[in-house]
Amino acid sequence: MITVMAAGVLALETGQASALPSGSALTHPSSLASVPFSASTPVLAGGSVLSDASAPAPAGFSGLGSRRAPGVVGTDVSNWTGDIDWEAAAGAGAAFAFVHASEGVDYVSPRFAAQYGGAAEAGLLRGAYHFAQPHESGGAEQADFFVRNGGRWTSDGRTLPGVLDLEDNPYGKKNRLDNCYGLTPEQAVAWVGDFTRRYRQRTGKDAIIYTTTSWWRTCTGDSRAFGRNPLWLARWGTEPGELPAGWKRHTFWQSADRSGSLPGGQNSFNGTPSQLKTLTRAPSKIRLKGAARGNTYTVTVANTGTEPVTALKLAGRTFGGQKFTKAGRGCRFSGTAVRCTITRLGPKTTARLTFTVAPAGPGGPKRGLRIAAGPVTLTLPAAR
Repeated sequence: MITVMAAGVLALETGQASALPSGSALTHPSSLASVPFSASTPVLAGGSVLSDASAPAPAGFSGLGSRRAPGVVGTDVSNWTGDIDWEAAAGAGAAFAFVHASEGVDYVSPRFAAQYGGAAEAGLLRGAYHFAQPHESGGAEQADFFVRNGGRWTSDGRTLPGVLDLEDNPYGKKNRLDNCYGLTPEQAVAWVGDFTRRYRQRTGKDAIIYTTTSWWRTCTGDSRAFGRNPLWLARWGTEPGELPAGWKRHTFWQSADRSGSLPGGQNSFNGTPSQLKTLTRAPSKIRLKGAARGNTYTVTVANTGTEPVTALKLAGRTFGGQKFTKAGRGCRFSGTAVRCTITRLGPKTTARLTFTVAPAGPGGPKRGLRIAAGPVTLTLPAAR
């Protein structure tokens, strides 16, 4: 009797028009084989998985963005917003706030600490944003400056990932550069790549990218290279409109500036409160290993992370003529196909799934089981 085994591991993580007036979007100083999930697949509250293909969109979603009224609202503020009554903002429904922390490599907002701390004290989730000045220094250098001055992320249940703010050059009269800061699309893409890679190295999270569809198309050539980064789309109006290339959905949407019930910019999150909360937590880590013995396949799923995973879905199919005759708890099968749901998998715990198949005749094609949840698959050859 030969037992065939396989194993692997992968972390689960999370994973938008008319242009705004120049400089107005965010106010700045001048004005495994593993469990099959991609690194950009968002994890919902408690760690459950949300993919682009199957994601519910409580705030409404299409290729042109959300069309329904936002259900989770928040604000963005800067030094120019002044002192803020955060309790009043929370009372008006604000669930989150983004606070201007830094710009280039030589500016830190003097009100950052008070605004950032005040938002947290009022019970809001909060994150920091960095206003990019890509003509002044490299992307990695500005990411380091941002992390040192408020952009650091911690898995504390209240800190959102940092934001890279990319918009029209507001200092054109001073620096005599165009809205793309004098960069070619190739140079802009390289700069954004340097910033986002360094930010992930420093924090373990993907930076949120704030931009307009117009700026992104003009200045990056509509690059598709940053789809793993959550998109915060700036477009003032009643609909998000068309998204920049590389994103199938926006994560945040800034729909107005200083004209709503909240201080600062008016924003919404494209999801539920529990999905928003997920951005403040470390990714869950799932390990999957399997073995084939006789007519039985055993798959063990382990959560090696610090957060629970809920509603974890797996789908499998035999090949080579085998058909399912029995499947474990939480699984349904028909012929060569099986689907399973693990209701909850706590931190440092495992779940075992066992499948029995009818033996195929001798010889013939290769036989086995392929099981997946998303784009990554685990293949178990049948025991010989």
